[in-house]
Amino acid sequence: MSNESIAPAIAPCAFVSGPAPRRLTRQVRIGAVTVGGGAPIAVQSMTNTDTADVAGTTRQVADLWRAGSEMVRVTVNTPEAAAAVPRIVERLRMMGIEVPVIGDFHYNGHQLLAGEPACAEALAKYRINPGNVGFGKKRDTQFAQLVEFAIRHDKPVRIGANWGSLDQSLATRLMDENATRSEPWEAAHVLREALIRSALDSAARAVELGLPAERIVLSCKVSGVQELIAVYRDLASRSDFALHLGLTEAGIGSKGIVASTAALAVLLQEGIGDTIRISLTPDPGGLRTQEVVVAQELLQTMGLRAFTPMVTACPGCGRTTSEFFQELARTVQEHVRAKMPEWKITHPGAEHLTLAVMGCVVNGPGESRHANIGISLPGTGEAPAAPVFIDGEKSVTLRGDTIAADFVGIIDTYVQRRYGSG
Repeated sequence: MSNESIAPAIAPCAFVSGPAPRRLTRQVRIGAVTVGGGAPIAVQSMTNTDTADVAGTTRQVADLWRAGSEMVRVTVNTPEAAAAVPRIVERLRMMGIEVPVIGDFHYNGHQLLAGEPACAEALAKYRINPGNVGFGKKRDTQFAQLVEFAIRHDKPVRIGANWGSLDQSLATRLMDENATRSEPWEAAHVLREALIRSALDSAARAVELGLPAERIVLSCKVSGVQELIAVYRDLASRSDFALHLGLTEAGIGSKGIVASTAALAVLLQEGIGDTIRISLTPDPGGLRTQEVVVAQELLQTMGLRAFTPMVTACPGCGRTTSEFFQELARTVQEHVRAKMPEWKITHPGAEHLTLAVMGCVVNGPGESRHANIGISLPGTGEAPAAPVFIDGEKSVTLRGDTIAADFVGIIDTYVQRRYGSG
């Protein structure tokens, strides 16, 4: 048999050099942040303090902003919370923080904005859940009231449907319609359709009431990875509204991080999404800012944005029985993240810096040459020397007890030299 007659068992794969072009959506201004229309994908987060606690909520908003959250959502659920919002925004401004603060409304938003006009003015955006804005005959009226407040105060709105609070009357109607189909959809398909219709129909109604489409962001959140991907692919194909991505109730620890990343990475790779939130359940006593870091790292590792220098480090093996390379990798990552707020102003471009901390001679020198700055630490049984590579060339060899301080100093000097002063 000739070689020509043997078909390849596996078809060759096309090399993917980057994400698909961003889906073109309407541009929305939220305070000083632009979402959609080709703008960089924005990172946002949400406080978990009692909003009526002005000092505590201000402190957490500031912490989230310093971590890199470009918008922060707060719960507005009581008259006390609504009254606190203008004071929180004013305190933030006194601190030099102009982050857009978004109000999250459920059930009684129309009453709270009517009772606290200063809250309606202070917020940068309103989040409305069409599944619980009102029930029965009150639903349309209360939704219209919220939209009218947005029009009056020139505010954008996120219409955020969630399968945990889906409009049951809409779901029931679509189930009844599905029963009459010659080939009925599966129940999960009907529920996805109900979620999408809830968002799209509400957006259409808001436009009818006079809210420009350029002030509307949509979201349809679910807690299952495959369901979220299916919902947003469908939603993106049926509208040109800016889209907010997030896996709702993602979970705690590594589960929440993995699930959110698995879902959002697929959509972002396909060019879907204009702003994201990683909805992590913090560990008891854990930092709320972790969700911001994860969101930034997701965008940066996908090559969609750059926020802070990223450190490549080997996982360790039998050749790296010392923990020193692990400690150095953590020291370097913490150092550059702490310096980034300053470097963003004084040394713009430093966020693109690449660093490598490697643990032995096998991949150490090669990986270090790929980074702007890399260090190859001695593995078990190797000579106690750590060559440092700068832009692919060996620069210096570090030894002794000051390797960590010396390497951090090399990074700072490099940033000063290469990125100048902004």
